[in-house]
Amino acid sequence: MEKIVHLILYFYKNTFKMNTLNNLKNNLISRIVATENEKLLNVIISIFEVSKSEEKTTFSLEQLEMLKMSEEDIKYGRLYSEEEVDKLDAEWMN
Repeated sequence: MEKIVHLILYFYKNTFKMNTLNNLKNNLISRIVATENEKLLNVIISIFEVSKSEEKTTFSLEQLEMLKMSEEDIKYGRLYSEEEVDKLDAEWMN
């Protein structure tokens, strides 16, 4: 009987969480559709862009190798200042 009670509570909590999440989403969608405030909509888009960029990124083996090489360059002082890079770019373009 105790297992059944725990099972019921588990499903109730998860269903409540899903309903709450769905309610939040639906409320947000309704408000977005109803607003005429362009600044607000741009801020909302910015928030989504920032949160998307904070999501976990996976790298290919080649990208990981490049990151390791970059760390070694930093470790051994193989760096260029912004001014040096600008000068190299200008020389390369001419």
